[in-house]
This record gives sequence, C-alpha cells and structure tokens, in this order.
Amino acid sequence: MPLREHIRELRTRALLATVGLLVGAVAGWIFYLPLVEVLQEPVLALAESRDELLRLNFGGVATPLDLQIKVSLFAGAILSSPWWMYQLWAFITPGLTRRERWTTIGFLAAGVPLFLAGGAVAWWLLPKAVGLLTGLTPPGSANLIDAQGYLEFIMRMVLAFGLAFLLPVIMVGLNLAGLVAARTWASGWRWAVLGCFLFAAVATPTADAVSMFTLAVPMCLLYAAAVGLCALHDRRVARRTGAFDAGLDDAGGTLA
Repeated sequence: MPLREHIRELRTRALLATVGLLVGAVAGWIFYLPLVEVLQEPVLALAESRDELLRLNFGGVATPLDLQIKVSLFAGAILSSPWWMYQLWAFITPGLTRRERWTTIGFLAAGVPLFLAGGAVAWWLLPKAVGLLTGLTPPGSANLIDAQGYLEFIMRMVLAFGLAFLLPVIMVGLNLAGLVAARTWASGWRWAVLGCFLFAAVATPTADAVSMFTLAVPMCLLYAAAVGLCALHDRRVARRTGAFDAGLDDAGGTLA
C-alpha cells in the first residue's frame, strides 16, 4: 500500500474511533451523576468509617462543567473500547493474509476483556490508595479533596492499568504483521520485566510494594504468554515456508 494510502487509512480509522468515543461520551453525559457517585464512593466510605470530614470540593465556578465533560469522555473511552480497538487493528490488518486477519480479530476479542480487567485491578487498588494517602491528614483537621484532581487521578489510573493489560495484544499484533519475531521478544525479557516494574511503580499511586506487584506480576505473565503465542505463530510460518521451499525443490528436481 502506498504511503498516501496509509495516511488516508490512518485518518479514516482515527476519525471513526473519535466518532465512537463521542457516542460513548454522550452516554457518559447522560449517566454522569451515577458515575460520579461511583467514583467518589471510596472517599465517602472512608469518611463514614473514620467518622471525619472527608469530602470532594468543587473549587471553581466552571469546575462542575469541566468535570462533567472529562468524566463523560472517560466513560466514552471505556464504553467504546471495542470500537476503537477494532479501528486500531483494522489499520494493521490490510497487510496481513485473510487467515492472519481472522486470527487478529480473535486477539482483538481478547483485548477488550484484558483492557477491562486492567481497569478492574486499578479500581480494586483505589480504596487502598485513597485510604493510605488521606490517612496522613493530621488529627483534628478536615480534608476537603479537590474534586478535579481526585477524579482525574482515578481516570488516569484506570486507563493506565487498562492500557498496560493490552501489552500482549500489541505484541502479538506486531508479530502477526511480521514486524517483531518471537525470539526478539524472548531475548528482551529482562528489559521487559524491568519495564513492567518501572511502569507499575509509576502507575500505582502508593509507595507500597503490594500495589506495585499487583500490576507488575500480571504484566510479566501476560508478556510471557504473548511470547509463547508469537513463537507458535513463527513456527507455523516457518513450517509453511519450509514446506513451500521443499515443494519447489521437488518440482525442480522432477523437471531436471
């Protein structure tokens, strides 16, 4: 495919993904109040258990509108995840064979639950993170948490965990496209483990080792699983190529 066609295809896929995101954001706008209630639940639960003043504070006139837009876009990214993932793979698959394209669709079906699983892990860690961070408030003081900073913190964390769990899907996709071989992924496992732990250390909001390992260990296991799938694909390709070459040699010998 010429470069101009690649650019046109990328523009089309990006436009379609944006439209899907906006449609999801409309649903997020409609259900904004229930979403905010769910997002602030860790704070309200802590306030009730500690019997202290712990509330979200909207510090500006335009803050409620700004947050409604951001929460709606966040909900749109979650709801439209199957759609924008499909657009991503649709941009990659034109260079693949028909059989490989169906295999990619299968891995796309795995990508959506992996993305949601990463977000679920982040949500599981959030009460612990909020409790640890707000627990540093001195006795006799009130903690009026900035609503914008708190909600942006949650949304970034959930999306970061979700995207981190997409690592094996991206690895297998690059392998199917013929860009990275399984032995390349396998030879770089030490750097991959280091990268997983560094990412987990940055993405997790608390400084304890449990939260970091909760994200880093699944990422390392997913990396290993992706290397295995890439190795199986490379072996099938090598076997198919070897059989084809052997057929050519036999044909050449017969003709000779």
